[in-house]
Amino acid sequence: MERKNFIKSLMIGAISTPVIIEACKKTGITDGNTSGSGTPGTIASTNGTCTVAPTETEGPFPTKVPASYVRSDITDGRTGYKLTAKITIGNINNNCAALAGAIVDIWHCDAEGNYSEYGGTGMQSTNYQSVHFLRGRQTTDANGLVTFTSIFPGWYSGRATHIHVHVYNAAGNSLNVTQIAFPEGSGSSVALVNGYSKGMSGYTYNNADNVFSDDKTGVQIAAVTGTLATGFDLTFKLNVKA
Repeated sequence: MERKNFIKSLMIGAISTPVIIEACKKTGITDGNTSGSGTPGTIASTNGTCTVAPTETEGPFPTKVPASYVRSDITDGRTGYKLTAKITIGNINNNCAALAGAIVDIWHCDAEGNYSEYGGTGMQSTNYQSVHFLRGRQTTDANGLVTFTSIFPGWYSGRATHIHVHVYNAAGNSLNVTQIAFPEGSGSSVALVNGYSKGMSGYTYNNADNVFSDDKTGVQIAAVTGTLATGFDLTFKLNVKA
């Protein structure tokens, strides 16, 4: 892209969602491609291999007091297609064996692309500062597993569909902050949900997303199955150094 066009694109992006796009970028990545772009990916998920999860930004909307939301059902009144997220934590220092007693926080946007606990500013116009939907904390069982009941995330400008995850050890020390991507393409959950009422016009696919675009092997892509009628099941293995 020519320099003048690149600068112009940044100015346009700054008018619409200046903070969301910048704050959700991977540390060290400078990608001018912040508008809806990319194509439905064909990279298959390789999640589950014994590979440590890449570290990503918490983004501009982390849970303010995570310990206050110890719960498995994080729906909290938000409407959307049901999503059951099953996240397994493995210890890469123990051949990725299940890590029991780890603390797992997740959070994501609603069907319209809005986050709870924030809003009323240029970061997010809709004000949801007083509510706490789609946020929760669980402790892994003997199999390293946590299960959350939620809704399928929507999307917002500059980002593919995603879920934020922060993992701590039992003592509360941070082990990893990362993000989960969703599979794309014909018949995928992203295609079925089709952006809820927003549609997919302006959607940014994984291969153009500032966080996921360098995941060439699919380690950040979850396995997602299901239908609109029955809801979706997400499974994801997240390996940390514990």
